[in-house]
Amino acid sequence: MDRPTALPRALLIGALALCAHAAIAQDVVLPSASTTVAPIEAAPVDAAAPVDIASPSSIASPSTVSVPSDVAFPADNATTAAPAGTDVPTDAEQDFQAIYGTGVPDDSQYYDPNLPVPADLPQAFDPWEGFNRRVHTFNNAIDRAIAKPLAKAYMAVVPRPVRLGVSNFFSNLGQPLTMVNSLLQGRPKQAAQTLGRFALNTTLGIGGIFDPATEADLPRYDEDFGQTLGQWGWKRSRYVEVPFFGPRTVRDLFGMGGDANFGLLRGVEEDKVRVFLQGLQLVDVRTQLLSVDAMREGAADDYSLVRDAWLQRRNYQIFGDRALEEDESLPDYLRDDSNPEVPVDAIPVTPMDGG
Repeated sequence: MDRPTALPRALLIGALALCAHAAIAQDVVLPSASTTVAPIEAAPVDAAAPVDIASPSSIASPSTVSVPSDVAFPADNATTAAPAGTDVPTDAEQDFQAIYGTGVPDDSQYYDPNLPVPADLPQAFDPWEGFNRRVHTFNNAIDRAIAKPLAKAYMAVVPRPVRLGVSNFFSNLGQPLTMVNSLLQGRPKQAAQTLGRFALNTTLGIGGIFDPATEADLPRYDEDFGQTLGQWGWKRSRYVEVPFFGPRTVRDLFGMGGDANFGLLRGVEEDKVRVFLQGLQLVDVRTQLLSVDAMREGAADDYSLVRDAWLQRRNYQIFGDRALEEDESLPDYLRDDSNPEVPVDAIPVTPMDGG
């Protein structure tokens, strides 16, 4: 190759390099995607000719290069752009949809027509809830300070056979009240069985301390005038919590007034004996309720738990026992109702007649 021809070519290449360097340094705006740039054919370069290459430090950084806003750069590994406002599922979500599908599960496919209808529990009729909660707090304070410690001490000191005899004694004292209310409810057979049970336990059972009536297959019933009012048609009554007595309804408050006339402990004339027996009965009732304390410990709302449990049990006592009488397939332990409550004659007060 001729020496004179190579020299002009080298000068031309150097000029082009200087022009490119100047354009980048002055932040030349790149053409838009719609602009068609004709390709530039580079002239052949002689390998032997020296080339002036700009140093890296003189090249403008990418941050100084302005890019038009309408130029779209595809993301890495992107195949198809998603429409605006939609979420593109990830690979894991696509795998999940491929295995389990994308439809919403239908609860009807898990429905078993052979299952019984769910129980429709009645709602508590509690319009005095604010007042009842304050009384419930008071009763709990009395229970923690007095009743529960006495019950635990009673269990620790008194042997179980003696405690059983005490429970039998007080249960026997309530049988005349059950007999009267059984008659008022139109159950003469139940009243006769209750009378026979009271007579047998009072005589052979030494005042009711022992329970020979159970061995004689005489069932034990517990009926009060509140249950009688429910059988007479007073089915729905508002809930109320009474100091010292605990959960009740307005219907049961009227029932307590009727039951007070049949309280045998109120007939004890000696004050010391009567107060001792009434206090012992309260301790006996609280001792029998110790088994339900564990259920109340983890309750989020102790008031609601006690109220709903008591109302369900009370409704069962009034309206459910007749169904039990008609259904002879039920075992005996389902017919037993041994959950006690504070009877009206257990509070140590002076009798109404002043005696």
